[in-house]
Amino acid sequence: MTKLSVNINKIATLRNSRGGNVPNLLQVAKDIQRFGAEGITVHPRPDERHIRYQDARDLVGVVYTEYNIEGNPQHNFIDLVMECKPTQVTLVPDAIGALTSNAGWDTVKNQAYLKEVIAEFKNNGIRTSIFVDPILEMIEGAKATGTDRIELYTEAFAHQYGLGNKKGIDPYVASAVLANELGLGINAGHDLSLDNIKFFKENIPGLLEVSIGHALISESLYLGLENVVNMYLQRLK
Repeated sequence: MTKLSVNINKIATLRNSRGGNVPNLLQVAKDIQRFGAEGITVHPRPDERHIRYQDARDLVGVVYTEYNIEGNPQHNFIDLVMECKPTQVTLVPDAIGALTSNAGWDTVKNQAYLKEVIAEFKNNGIRTSIFVDPILEMIEGAKATGTDRIELYTEAFAHQYGLGNKKGIDPYVASAVLANELGLGINAGHDLSLDNIKFFKENIPGLLEVSIGHALISESLYLGLENVVNMYLQRLK
């Protein structure tokens, strides 16, 4: 079964929009795990517009499943990860001020930099994953960095699936086959939803984990958080 890690950035966005502590981010993380999710993901950004660095610290004592911290490995982010010691760190090449993640790493151009950062995390017992587009050259480059896993950037798949083009999954299948051959673990995330997750999971060999936030929280407005978490779990079996 593919593990579900729930990204709770949108809970923090809602809290921050009003000030105070409603909704309570830590309680939501506890509830999501109680509902059956196998992980919690946060993606703090430099401006802390949703997840704050202190949130990441506070969640250390709350997440008892798998804790995944995503972000661009700048100095403050590296220091935060080293302090929190999550189960996994996912490296994402976000530009400062980016609305959301919009590209994977160029694992050839940035290979030396990624090698250095990944070695530091792995030496401290933190599993590493890097965000990549479904391009075979980038998968091969990821292997050379020493990362444990890749996270396939799935926006293009989700867009094509929404248009009715199921062939949009083909580059992801090819990338997954290569990753399996190279011994890389496979995660995935971005724009995955209740509509497309089952098809994606059934076609990606060796899919270990999906990280889902925006769609899951949005769907929960209509269907309820506990119900939606369990709907994802059913589709990921």
